[in-house]
Amino acid sequence: MIAATIAMIVLFIAMAFIFIRIIELKVVEGAKYVKDVETLSREEEAPATRGSILAVDGRTMACSLPNYRVCMDPNADGLTDEIFNSNIDALAAKLSSFFRDKSISEYKSLISRARLMGRRYLIINNRRISYNELLEVRQFPIFNLGRNKGGLNIEESGQRARPFGILASRTIGKLYQDEAKGGINGIEQAYNKELCGVPGRVSKMRITGRWINKEIVAPTPGLDVRTTIDVDFQDVAELSLMRQLEKHNAEHGVAILMEVKTGAVRAMVNLYRRENGTYTEDNFNYAIGELAEPGSTFKLATVMACLEDDMFDVEDTINTFNGEYKFYDAVMHDSHKDGGIMSIRKAFEASSNVAFSRLVQKHYASDPKKFIEGLRDLGLCDSLGIDIKGEGATHIKDVSDPTWSGTSLPWMSIGYELQITPLHLLTLYNAVANNGQMMRPMFVEALMDHGREVKTFRPKVLRSSIASHSTIRTVQSLLKGVVEHGTAKNISGTPYKIAGKTGTAQIANKGGYGGQGSKKYLASFAGYFPADNPMYSCIVMVYGPNNNVYYGNVVAGSVVKAIADRVYAAEYRKGNVSVSPKIAESEVYPYSKGGQTKDVNIVFGALRMPHTLDISPKSWVSATAQGDMVALRPRHFVKNIMPDVRGMGAADAVSLLESMGLRVNISGYGRVSSQSPASGTSFVRGSVAQIQLTN
Repeated sequence: MIAATIAMIVLFIAMAFIFIRIIELKVVEGAKYVKDVETLSREEEAPATRGSILAVDGRTMACSLPNYRVCMDPNADGLTDEIFNSNIDALAAKLSSFFRDKSISEYKSLISRARLMGRRYLIINNRRISYNELLEVRQFPIFNLGRNKGGLNIEESGQRARPFGILASRTIGKLYQDEAKGGINGIEQAYNKELCGVPGRVSKMRITGRWINKEIVAPTPGLDVRTTIDVDFQDVAELSLMRQLEKHNAEHGVAILMEVKTGAVRAMVNLYRRENGTYTEDNFNYAIGELAEPGSTFKLATVMACLEDDMFDVEDTINTFNGEYKFYDAVMHDSHKDGGIMSIRKAFEASSNVAFSRLVQKHYASDPKKFIEGLRDLGLCDSLGIDIKGEGATHIKDVSDPTWSGTSLPWMSIGYELQITPLHLLTLYNAVANNGQMMRPMFVEALMDHGREVKTFRPKVLRSSIASHSTIRTVQSLLKGVVEHGTAKNISGTPYKIAGKTGTAQIANKGGYGGQGSKKYLASFAGYFPADNPMYSCIVMVYGPNNNVYYGNVVAGSVVKAIADRVYAAEYRKGNVSVSPKIAESEVYPYSKGGQTKDVNIVFGALRMPHTLDISPKSWVSATAQGDMVALRPRHFVKNIMPDVRGMGAADAVSLLESMGLRVNISGYGRVSSQSPASGTSFVRGSVAQIQLTN
């Protein structure tokens, strides 16, 4: 009985102790243990892979590639003193040779000191490396023993790559340095939501000094954005404009190529001169955002407004007073002083300032609002509503403007005292080419998910008709006449016809328009081709050309012709046009697909063919016929991204692919007609590439 009582007392005391301990753990020490658990485990966001930006044919223009930072746990559980001491010299030597930023002794000291201090985390080098480089690092002494014995700790992150270099880079846009913040500008910003995807969730638990990841919710990769940009058209537009900017030492320039029926922008170039004299993109999207007084390219709008108001017939005559006429206290000048009485058609072809300023002053001086309303009725002040941010708003002065004066009306008639962007002006010309239907400029065709279209964007009509059919037909004939008989005759003579208008505007420099040494010019050409059945419209604007050459027909018109020649030739090869683009053999140089600089140089040298050659002999180049020479241009290839080898000969294609670490299988003969993997896709070094050759 006593024993049972003692047992019950002992049991009661034990239960009381357990109860008290539970309370103590829950109330007194609970917070401490919760904190300890939180330091050993946590839940984090798992970033989604950002979608790619594609050209119209699916080639990759921007994509996210994984990159890695090499870190180390110098006191990894399995890294014994024996292993460390016998291999540290060899590891330091490999790191020094690989990163080339520290000596062998510096790397050895860095790691040894961290191990001696008991550190469990050490950044070996802040430089991000590629996947292929990571495979190499994993074979280094100590690191090749695995994470527990070797302590190698790799941090992965993403890096945005542009396989085509600066090509259309301002249109594509940039990302913030922290990619998670999204796009800064361009398509990267406009379609950031679609590109960035949906992050997932991952649970991390620290076990024996290592973080172990367990996926809770998988991230959803971003969609790919297929743009309207044609890489080949963009390339020729950029190269043609760049050569002209360099030739005339211009400040910056714009070139836009638009598909007439759809408004799809096939190329958009924004080049500016850096301090070192070279030209590049990435500064500002002049094409959509820069407002300027366009000069004579605006005369198209003037004529259309007058024709819609039935103010004259283009066969009526006007006295240009030999190119000089005074309005109040200001004198209007023509660039050529050989005019007299001429038809309005002839005045348009000759781009007479006096003719159109007199006509507008005569018909609208008593009611200037009517002229302004006529310009607005053409859609010039409508927002284009484009996806890319930064669209400039057209400014057409009104009579209520504080700066309105007696000379405002005549000067507005020739493209001064108003401002418009290159894209908005091109949209007007495109509408004329499209028989009056104004299309919204279009930059994106579809959103893609692993090659499947999930959303398609259709062309959008801004105005079904900007003017009557008779007005459209009349100005179409006027624009053809400018190239056939007028100021743009220098770009005539092609097997297809170009229609358009030149412009040479004097723009304000420091201190205004006048004064010695203060003059600056804007040379422009806007138009479309083929004139009889328009497929593309194009505008080129060159700001601040120097070297005493600044007329729109020479500086800008020649660029439009160079673009049009290449685009028309491409359409002919596709069978979309029937008239051959070929011209006399004496006027054209052979077209080369390019290759390695040293090989191209040998061939062109043997043919005594003038060509550019300011490129490393080991570089790969493309070759483009440009007037009286062949322009060689570096071809940019990104590590681990499949290049486009279509059109190359077998030797060039194999040489390039093998230099990038691929094994190549060939079938057929001739030039490369198809390839796998597709251009722009990522690959692992050592994998196989298939290329098909055809004649």
